[in-house]
Amino acid sequence: MRASQAFGVAVCYNIVFQDSPVGEESEEPEKQPTEQASPREKKGKKRKSVIETPVPVKKKTALKSQTECFMAQEKKEDEGEKKPKKKRKKKKKTITDVLATSDPKPGSPVDLQSLVLEHFKDKRSVIELEELKLQESCFVRSNDLTHSLSSYLKEICPKWAKVQKQHTEKSSVVLLIVCSAALRVIELIKQLTTFKGEAKVLKLFAKHIKVEEQVKLLQTRVTHIGVGTPGRLSALIEKEGLTLPPLRFLVLDWNWRDQKLRRMVDVPEVKGDLLKLLDMGILKGCREGKVKVGLF
Repeated sequence: MRASQAFGVAVCYNIVFQDSPVGEESEEPEKQPTEQASPREKKGKKRKSVIETPVPVKKKTALKSQTECFMAQEKKEDEGEKKPKKKRKKKKKTITDVLATSDPKPGSPVDLQSLVLEHFKDKRSVIELEELKLQESCFVRSNDLTHSLSSYLKEICPKWAKVQKQHTEKSSVVLLIVCSAALRVIELIKQLTTFKGEAKVLKLFAKHIKVEEQVKLLQTRVTHIGVGTPGRLSALIEKEGLTLPPLRFLVLDWNWRDQKLRRMVDVPEVKGDLLKLLDMGILKGCREGKVKVGLF
C-alpha cells in the first residue's frame, strides 16, 4: 500500500510540474530571438524604404515642372503674338556726326539766299518773296577757308583807307561784321589789327554791356567798324542807336563753328536774330546796290 501511494504521488508531481508556469517562462526566451530582427536587418529595411519611396515622387514633380514650363512658354508666345513689337527708333544724325564723315564746305551766296527764302516763304506774299531775292552783284567774293579775317577784308575792300576817311557820321558804321557769340566778337576784333589802320572799332554784344551804354558810345564818336551779335545789333537799330544808310559792307561770320561744330545759322536763336537783322533794311540796301555782302 505504501508503495502504491508513493507511486501515485510521484505521478501527480510530474503532471503538476509539466503544467506549471515555470515551464512556460523557460520556453519564452527561446522564442524571442526568432521574433526580433537583428539591427542589420532593421537598417536594411530602413534603407529600402528611403530609396524606394522617393522615386515616384521625383518623377511626378519633374513632370509637373515640365508641364508648367510648357504652359508658361505657351502663354508668353500668346502674349507676344497679341502685343505688337515696338520698332526701334533710328537715332537722328547730329551735326557732329555729319561733319565727322565729311569735309566742311565754305558758304556761298546761294546758301544765304535759300536761308532767307525758306524762312519767309510762309510769311510773305509771292511779290514780297521776289523782292527778297538778291542778285549776284550784291555779293563780294566768299571766303574759301584759306583767309584770315584781315586778308579777307583786304581782298573785298582794297580801298579801305579812302573809305574810312570819307566816313564822318556818328551812330553808324561803314563795315559791319556779324558773328554768333560774344567771345567770337572779341576774337575777331583781335584779328583786325593788320587791316583797320586808324579806324575805330566797337564791340556790340549783350554780355555785361547795356544797350543804353552802347547807344551813347555810338552817338558820341565816329565808329568805322562794328563787330557784334545779331540780337544786339537788331536792338540798337530799333532804338535808333545804329543807323544803316552809311553802311557799305556786311560780313557774316558764316563758316566759323563753335565747340559743338555749329555754324551761326545752325543755332535757332542766332539764326532768327540774323534773319530779323537782314530784314530791318540791310536786304533793301543790297537790292539798291549800296551794301555788299560777304560770307567769311
